[in-house]
Amino acid sequence: LDAYSPADPSMPPNPLTHLSLPDRSEMQLQSEADRRSLPGTWTRSSPEHTTILRGGVRRCLQQQCEQTVRIVHAKVAQKSYGNEKRFFCPPPCVYLSGPGWRVKPGGGSQAQFPPHQAGETGPTVCGYMGLDSASGSAAETQKLNFEQQPDSREFGCAKTLYISDADKRKHFRLVLRLVLRGGRELGTFHSRLIKVISKPSQKKQSLKNTDLCISSGSKVSLFNRLRSQTVSTRYLSVEDGAFVASARQWAAFTLHLADGHSSQGDFPPREGYVRYGSLVQLVCTLTGITLPPMIIRKVAKQCALLDVDEPISQLHKCALQFPGSPPGGGGTYLCLATEKVVQFQASPCPKEANRALLNDSSCWTIIGTESVEFSFSTSLACTLEPVTPVPLISTLELSGGGDVATLELHGENFHAGLKVWFGDVEAETMYRSPRSLVCVVPDVAAFCSDWRWLRAPITIPVSLVRSDGLFYPSAFSFTYTPEYSARPGHTGVPEPATDADALLESIHQEFTRTNFHLFIQT
Repeated sequence: LDAYSPADPSMPPNPLTHLSLPDRSEMQLQSEADRRSLPGTWTRSSPEHTTILRGGVRRCLQQQCEQTVRIVHAKVAQKSYGNEKRFFCPPPCVYLSGPGWRVKPGGGSQAQFPPHQAGETGPTVCGYMGLDSASGSAAETQKLNFEQQPDSREFGCAKTLYISDADKRKHFRLVLRLVLRGGRELGTFHSRLIKVISKPSQKKQSLKNTDLCISSGSKVSLFNRLRSQTVSTRYLSVEDGAFVASARQWAAFTLHLADGHSSQGDFPPREGYVRYGSLVQLVCTLTGITLPPMIIRKVAKQCALLDVDEPISQLHKCALQFPGSPPGGGGTYLCLATEKVVQFQASPCPKEANRALLNDSSCWTIIGTESVEFSFSTSLACTLEPVTPVPLISTLELSGGGDVATLELHGENFHAGLKVWFGDVEAETMYRSPRSLVCVVPDVAAFCSDWRWLRAPITIPVSLVRSDGLFYPSAFSFTYTPEYSARPGHTGVPEPATDADALLESIHQEFTRTNFHLFIQT
């Protein structure tokens, strides 16, 4: 059994999220038959329903008509007191991607994406974002105006959200409500948990309390605010393959503890929390473009502190120093000049040793970020119900082998109306809980009639389909790996290569399962 995690840098490292259970309206999606499917009961769709769905699932897999909603936001939010409004920084953003947003739904239902009227332009969906405690009134939510990006993604940003001191919670979630043109609700999506803080910690951080520390390999955002003015905030971002200081859009970067001996882009796994004075490297999670390795320094009173090695904390002021600077202060630092990212030559502090004098533009605020993705396809469904709650698969667990094997799916937002599909083959499914589904692995003969003499593995995508036909793709796949056996009666077939036989023999010796070995991969 081999389990792998998604390696795509644009995808979140941990699909498991802190989403709340579906509300009453979303639970009404399940049919009467689904409601009678108690946890622990094996269920399968009727042959007629399966036949109808199979062609649609095959089209979804071939045409890749999925729709993806991605919410990115900061890990922490600073509370507002009295009449002040400390808007979340960086502001929560929503990206809509995937070819499915431009595909008309199948099954004869054209009501899901109403056609554009004459002279009507703009996106086919609008969004409203607020806090999960909000009542949903217009005063407590912000409308998102989506605009198309050069990479064909739709982008929306909530710039005026804040949490007041009247809200006594220590954590909250953002709620995104998407409505299609024409007024039909697409669904309600939740962010990950956000921690509320009163103000950035000024105390020396300790690893005994790691809630606000930043670990190697985590996602961060960097922004600069000249003279503490909100209107002057600029975010480190990437545009057209270059680093820029953007006033409208921010990027998430993976913060790696770098090794001075490793080549650029090669990051040996180094666990632990990042400390000031460490050599780090920033990698854009979307494009993979990296900055050169730099030393991260703590900033106090517009000076870089060269002798501080405490752990970095959320919303701390920091500076990024290029290595190779002469001893005794000074050095070159990452700086912004309007929208450009440039280098700034610092000077030693005349009053205090181990300090370097900086300008405003070379002082950055660092904050951890989170993201969550929801993928679905409405092209197969014949329903006007919302697509939420969207099930999220985090891990797969295989049990058994040979003729009988079961696969357990761990994740979030599961319900009795979901069935597991291997490619275009429905698997017998058992609903256990909102975090667990179990299915019977289909026989390999369902995918290939000559499976007994196959030499190459067969990889099948794993997905979920709701009872009304709504399709939920996943990043996971399942691989059947054969044992080699000669096809009887085919004496003219050339003998396999010696090294190929040795490889297959080693597989046979390592595993004792008959017919086929079963693997999981993403």
